[in-house]
Amino acid sequence: MSQFEGVLQKMITAYQKPIQYYLSLDKHFLHVNQLLGKKIKIEFQKYQCLNCGSNKKIFRQGFCYDCFVETPRAGEWIMKPELSKAHLGQEDRDLAYEKKVQLQPHVVYLANSSSVKVGVTRKSQIPTRWIDQGAHAAIQFIETPNRYLAGIAEVALKKYVADKTNWRTMLKNDNKDEDLMAKVNELKPYLPDEVKAYLLKDEKEFLIDFPVERYPIKLKSLNLSKNPVFEDRLAGIKGQYLIFENDVVFNVRNSEGFYVKISL
Repeated sequence: MSQFEGVLQKMITAYQKPIQYYLSLDKHFLHVNQLLGKKIKIEFQKYQCLNCGSNKKIFRQGFCYDCFVETPRAGEWIMKPELSKAHLGQEDRDLAYEKKVQLQPHVVYLANSSSVKVGVTRKSQIPTRWIDQGAHAAIQFIETPNRYLAGIAEVALKKYVADKTNWRTMLKNDNKDEDLMAKVNELKPYLPDEVKAYLLKDEKEFLIDFPVERYPIKLKSLNLSKNPVFEDRLAGIKGQYLIFENDVVFNVRNSEGFYVKISL
């Protein structure tokens, strides 16, 4: 039996057909696609905050509570791009960090995941952002010079289209596909005037194929805090989820900061 241990962080992905997934566990590097069809045992050992490294309960995004409310990597503008202020020279938690992240090209996109949704990401995060969401098709249609402008576009458009993925529907592959280019044309009139100059032209739909042998029917979500030892056969990988044979799904990204031992 092979054993690997380390602190969980979101899986690294490579855009191929299908998507290739990798799990970096401190000194170990696992090619997760190669584990399909094999039995995996996951054992929760302790917490390890991604910021301070302490064994304190993870609050959110891989951080303990103290770090979550202090680190610039968890500022409110990350989840709500419209709150970005670096373009005004105004600091939230760390202006140098905020300028580095916010003052770079950002993309507003539509994606078919559970249904059509609108989202914002840094241009450098394409197609990673779409893969992490479990979207099987996406199209970018606005490219702005900063995060704020992309954020106000998203706020305007989410009155007419969803801005969140229904993870249960996405994992069951019970999707409602829409013509993304037609949806872009439908939404253009609702854009704020200051964003319209950044509309892209002739963008192509981006298609994504996930390595899934069997989609779950009745979802059961694995929570390592409540169930610290789990074992089952891996049946698929989609978004940042591991899908197991007995309909159990494990959100790797939601378990960032958990130090685990994995046995194969």
